Amino acid sequence: IMVATFKSLVQPLILLVSVPFAATGAILLLLVTGVPLGLPSLVGMLMLVGIVVTNAIVLVDLINQYRRPHDGQPGMNVADAIMRGSRQRLRPILMTALATVFALTPMALGVTGEGGFISRPLAIVVIGGLVSSTILTLILVPVLYRLVEGAREKRAGRRRHSANHAAAGEQQA
Repeated sequence: IMVATFKSLVQPLILLVSVPFAATGAILLLLVTGVPLGLPSLVGMLMLVGIVVTNAIVLVDLINQYRRPHDGQPGMNVADAIMRGSRQRLRPILMTALATVFALTPMALGVTGEGGFISRPLAIVVIGGLVSSTILTLILVPVLYRLVEGAREKRAGRRRHSANHAAAGEQQA
């Protein structure tokens, strides 16, 4: 679905790179707190993957919008679109992550009552994963996007330059 939405095979892969970093933070916090990996933790992982991928999709989609030509105006280059899109999405991504972390903190501390044996591992996984993945999503996704799409932009520029060069040579002949 993401390949069809982005009309690219590479951009969904860029998005999915942030998922292992979410798992890294989640497992690290489980180890620090001494909570075992069980079914509630795995449910938290599913929740976490949804949040992380959504944040990355929102960021990449906005960058793609800035790159598209509209209203007769040419689209932005890769670097400008990344800077503007990242600045624009920084606050919403941070607010989503912080609101989720603060909402789950009582569950992670085990002060929610009788369901603590289920809710505590879930909350710990989501909190640990969100902290690591939010930071890495805001850094890693734009960097990977720049590497992939910047290279594509350079190739397209070289092709245009060589085509213009060839056309100018034919006019002189």
